[in-house]
Amino acid sequence: MKRPTILLVDDHSLVLAGFHKLLETEFDIVGTAEDGRALLEVAPKLKPDVVLLDISMPRMNGIEAGRQLKKSMPEVRLIFLSMHADPMYVTEAFRAGASGYVLKRSAASELLLAIQQVLKGRSYVTPLVTKTVLNTFLSLSPKHRSKSFASDLTPRQREVLQLVAEGNSTKKIADFLNISVKTVEFHKSQIMQELDIHTVAELTRFAIAQGLVSI
Repeated sequence: MKRPTILLVDDHSLVLAGFHKLLETEFDIVGTAEDGRALLEVAPKLKPDVVLLDISMPRMNGIEAGRQLKKSMPEVRLIFLSMHADPMYVTEAFRAGASGYVLKRSAASELLLAIQQVLKGRSYVTPLVTKTVLNTFLSLSPKHRSKSFASDLTPRQREVLQLVAEGNSTKKIADFLNISVKTVEFHKSQIMQELDIHTVAELTRFAIAQGLVSI
């Protein structure tokens, strides 16, 4: 009987090794990736049943990568492994198409169950993120919520947001995304207007607070 296949995505090699060891007896680990862009490159080739991915990663965070991956591979199950227990992160993960959300500190005891549940078509949220708190957050109107992962921004704007917050110059971002410097500046301006943020320093603090950029 064919074993389910897993793709591991995290920017820390020790974390990847630990999860590989934890899961290899039950599942086929078909590959690893160290950031969201690498995930989008390898997933279509490897066609995993489940992708386990972190939220805070360089170049492209897990939320944005998961959102884009679900558009091209709607059948893949996403389980986010994160250090963030705030319901805001859980909410954004499921908006991006997650089937599960597990805190890294609980992974040793919960991860196998989470994978089994999502393979059955169910959802899994780590018990440390209580259902009551999550429902409370979801019931709030957008204007009463704290700013989240800028879900109303375009995919390109979200990419620029992360790259700016990581300290990349406008020229470097333009080269990286294969767009013009003027286009990068335009996106940056639109992002600041949408988020009501007025300096790059504020933009960086926002991104760090939301887990888009690791410190």
